Amino acid sequence: MHGRRVLAVLGAAVLAVAACGGPQPAPVRSGPLAGRTIDVLAVWSDEEQAAFERVLDVFEERTGATVRYVSGGDEVPTVLATRLAGGSPPDVAGVAQPALVRTLARAGSLVPLDPAVVSVIDAQFAPVWKELGTVDGEQYGFVFKAANKSTIWYDAGQLGPGFVPPRTWDGFVETLRKLSDTGDTPLSVGGADGWTLTDWFENVYLQTAGGEMYDRLARHEIAWTDPSVRTALQTLGRVFRPEYVPGGIESALQTEFTESVVDVFGEDPKASIVFEADFVAGVIAESTRAKVGEKARVFPFPRIGQASAVVSGGDTLVALTDDPGTSALMRFLASSEAASTWAELGGSSPRTGTSRWSSTPTTAPARSRRSWWARRTCVSTCPT
Repeated sequence: MHGRRVLAVLGAAVLAVAACGGPQPAPVRSGPLAGRTIDVLAVWSDEEQAAFERVLDVFEERTGATVRYVSGGDEVPTVLATRLAGGSPPDVAGVAQPALVRTLARAGSLVPLDPAVVSVIDAQFAPVWKELGTVDGEQYGFVFKAANKSTIWYDAGQLGPGFVPPRTWDGFVETLRKLSDTGDTPLSVGGADGWTLTDWFENVYLQTAGGEMYDRLARHEIAWTDPSVRTALQTLGRVFRPEYVPGGIESALQTEFTESVVDVFGEDPKASIVFEADFVAGVIAESTRAKVGEKARVFPFPRIGQASAVVSGGDTLVALTDDPGTSALMRFLASSEAASTWAELGGSSPRTGTSRWSSTPTTAPARSRRSWWARRTCVSTCPT
C-alpha cells in the first residue's frame, strides 16, 4: 500500500535500534500479563495498520500486556531473516507466503501452537485456513486476515445510474473502450506497487490457464516463457492500453496503490474504475469523502472463460517464541472477537462460512462462501 516502502525502512531501523539498545520501558498496566512486552512484525501499514492496532488495543486492555507492532511492509521476509540471524526474533510474525511458513517451520524457527490455540482455530476457522498454517502435520499458524482480491471498484456518480457492471472480460474491455471514446481515461492502475500488477496477472492467469496450471507455475514447474503465460499477458494487454489509463502506461507505473484509489474517488478524479481487493474500502474511507455502497461501488472480476474464479490473499500469523504472552496473544488473535474488531473497520474477508462472519465484507461479490473455494482460490501461493 501507499507508503509501505518508507514504513519498511523505518520498521527495519526501529528493529535494529531495539536489538542494539534493548527494550524500552513499558507503561504500567494491570492484568495477568502486566509487565510483559510482546513484539509483532507484519506487513500491514496505513489503514490496515490502524485496524490491526485497534485489535491489539483490545488485547492490551484485557491482559495488561504491552504489544509493540512494527510494519515491515513488503520487506517482512528480509526483516524477519535479519532478526532471526541476529538472535532476536519477534514474538509473532505475519507471513504472507505459505512457502516461507514451511521453510521457517522446517528450520526450527517457529513454535508449534499450543492446544488451547488449536482448539480456538478448530472452532472458528474453515479448514482451508487451518491447512495453510500446518506443516508436516503440525499446526504452526493460522490466517488472521484474508482479502478477496477479485473485485473491481467504480465511481457510480461518474458512470451514472444507467451503468451496468460488465460480467465478462469482453464486456469489460468494451466498457473501457466506450468510455475512452468519449474522451475519458477510465482505468486507474497503481503500477508503482508491483503487487497490484501481480494481482491483475493472478486473476487473469487463473481464468485463462486454469487451477492446475496456476499451481504448476506457483511451484516453478513450468517456465515464465510457457504459452499459457503469454496468453494471460496478451489478455491483460487488452485493458492495459495507454488511452485507457490516466497519463498512459508510464504514469501508471509511477502511481502507487492508494493514489490509484484516490484518482477514482477523490475530489479531482482522473478515472472512474480501479481494480484491487476488498481493502480498497479502507482507503476510500480514510482518504476520500466517498461512501462505500453509494458513490463507491464494486463488482466481481469479469469472467474470462466458462467459469469465474476468486483470488484471495491471506497473512498467516506464526509464533517465534515460546512464551506465555505469545501464546495468549495468538489465542486472542485466533478468536472471533479479534476478527470482528477488524471486520467492523472493513477490508477483511471471512475465514469461515459460519454466521458469525456474515457481516464481512459487505463489499464482497454476492456468491456463497462455498462457491468461492469450490471454483478456485489462490491464497498468497501466487506465482512469483
